Amino acid sequence: MRRLGQGFRISRTSRRAAVLGILCVLGAGAAAGCGGGASDGRTTLTVGVFGSFGFEEAGLYQRYMTLRPDIAIKQTSIQRNENYYPQLLTHLGSGSGLADIQAVEVSNIAEVTATQSGKLVDLGTAAGVDRGAFLPWKWAQATDRRGRTLGLGTDIGPQAICYRKDLFAKAGLPTDRAAVGRLWAGDWGKYLATGKRYRAKAPRGTAFVDSASGVMAAVTAADPHRFYDRRGKVVYRTSTTVRNAWRTAARFAASGLTARLQQFTPAWDQGFANASFATVSCPAWMLGYIQDKSGAAGRDRWDVAAAPRPGNWGGSFLVVPRTGRHTKEAAALAAWLTAPAQQATLFAERGSFPSARAAYALPVVAGARHPYFGNAPIGRIFSEAAQGVPVQIVGPKDLIIAQNLSDVGMLQVDQKGTSPEDGWNAAVKAIDNALDL
Repeated sequence: MRRLGQGFRISRTSRRAAVLGILCVLGAGAAAGCGGGASDGRTTLTVGVFGSFGFEEAGLYQRYMTLRPDIAIKQTSIQRNENYYPQLLTHLGSGSGLADIQAVEVSNIAEVTATQSGKLVDLGTAAGVDRGAFLPWKWAQATDRRGRTLGLGTDIGPQAICYRKDLFAKAGLPTDRAAVGRLWAGDWGKYLATGKRYRAKAPRGTAFVDSASGVMAAVTAADPHRFYDRRGKVVYRTSTTVRNAWRTAARFAASGLTARLQQFTPAWDQGFANASFATVSCPAWMLGYIQDKSGAAGRDRWDVAAAPRPGNWGGSFLVVPRTGRHTKEAAALAAWLTAPAQQATLFAERGSFPSARAAYALPVVAGARHPYFGNAPIGRIFSEAAQGVPVQIVGPKDLIIAQNLSDVGMLQVDQKGTSPEDGWNAAVKAIDNALDL
């Protein structure tokens, strides 16, 4: 069985850190498509990403250039997606300044497919692309209403529950990961009930879960119907999924089961270091984050169990602008980078979980274990979760809706004791203002 250590010290935040070798930064290109001819006669393909996707670090570009000596690859990077994505939209609009291949974050893919489809190559019909190798829900995320697949999936974030065995033992709960998973299998209400059992004998100064917002996000990530309907109408206010997720999270807060933390803040980081909470909803990419923040003291105290219901948090795509000089060659490179074998390599080297389901049977994925998390069989756990994720309706402003529900609404309920009704109304006002509804 393969054991992953350093490869899983890569959190989603650190995987999006800047890389070296910026040659044609998005927004600075003078012509349509930054690719061209190398001085040695090779065709140069440019790949524009935000942060570090790991392709270069894992040696995939070099391997492709060995297989295709007629191709040279140059990667460009802008550190943060919030800076990268607006520029990408601007340059798609103008048809200039684009790399031959561009990365798109999952939170942006719906807007890209809805508003930029005519400016991107249909990769579903490109040579070397095997639709059957991908998870159906991942393929659907980058497919427009006309059935054109405009992006090929790279990584995903299938979710599990990471839990502290030492805290569970002190609270009289089982610690074996299979037994822990059975505590809440199939039902977020059972997760709440387990939290109440934990609270009854909880070690002093600890809570069952990190935050109510984290619970809400995990619940909504596990259902196909969230913020938009199939016609593209914003329906979060009447969505049964969203309202159930809101009520469930509010019950966690009202029951005193949360550490009342906001995720990805210094206080949250300190909560890991201080063992302040016993569980957290964790996509595959978060394992490295937990390891980093919990430090040596958390080794073999954390473990991984299946979530009540499988969901996804995170992931990205590769798209090919039609204005590029070498769209056929770019599509071939995108197809190769996202093929199962290369996704498995990226998983082994960088901790990026594959969106190509055909990779799950490969030994490097199927046999993967994580020594920090009690030698947990993370390849199996996250593969099973990934294959259980429903095909979701993804809307262009999902991120804005989710952020305001969390940071404007549920955060007040969790930290300030605001009533669920008042917290909901505050979130709705912020969302409707942001979307001009």
